[in-house]
Amino acid sequence: MKSAKMKLIIFDCDGTLVDGQHMILDSMRHASLACGVDYPGDEPVRRIVGLTLLRAIEDVFPDLHIDQHMSLKDAFIERFQQLRAEDHEEPLFEDVRETLEHLNDDGYLLGVATGKSRRGLVNTLKNHDLEKYFITLNTADDGPGKPHPAMLQNAMRDAGADPEETVMVGDTTYDIQMAKAARVQSIGVSWGYHPEKELAQAGADHIIDRILHLPATLKR
Repeated sequence: MKSAKMKLIIFDCDGTLVDGQHMILDSMRHASLACGVDYPGDEPVRRIVGLTLLRAIEDVFPDLHIDQHMSLKDAFIERFQQLRAEDHEEPLFEDVRETLEHLNDDGYLLGVATGKSRRGLVNTLKNHDLEKYFITLNTADDGPGKPHPAMLQNAMRDAGADPEETVMVGDTTYDIQMAKAARVQSIGVSWGYHPEKELAQAGADHIIDRILHLPATLKR
């Protein structure tokens, strides 16, 4: 890292802290069927994880009308909530809880910046008993989505941190682009939805392949 001491660590959620891939793919397949449009395949859907839902649907189905985009969004949400009610899980990635505990003990301030809705994020954190670790939550409901810098700017304001004291940790190029737009450091993770090569090309300052490596990377 640069010479400034890191103070605020902001995490993406899907693909970084939790693996909700099966629920996202299932919900998009269901929405496509319910709305009578062709499902584009799993890979295009994986690519847009991290964006706000409407923006993601617009990217996956660029030739559809806005009314169809809205219908897909509603059908996706309905299916996702159904899966959650049936106790389908978004499991934590390995060593996430231990790493958050370590960072908390070391005095870092922690936050989340995600394309999830606030309700969805709160449910995810509550299900894994992670709410206690985060002092700032920024979601698709709070303003422009990734890669716009607004979520990171809001998080820094909440925490009283400057850009040079802040780092964004995420698995997609949207996270890295958001960090650059907000003038903060970025750490890409290799276990999510975008490959390491793309994270590097987007300008990630570091890339890690285990979250347990994060505390040491922050001290570099």
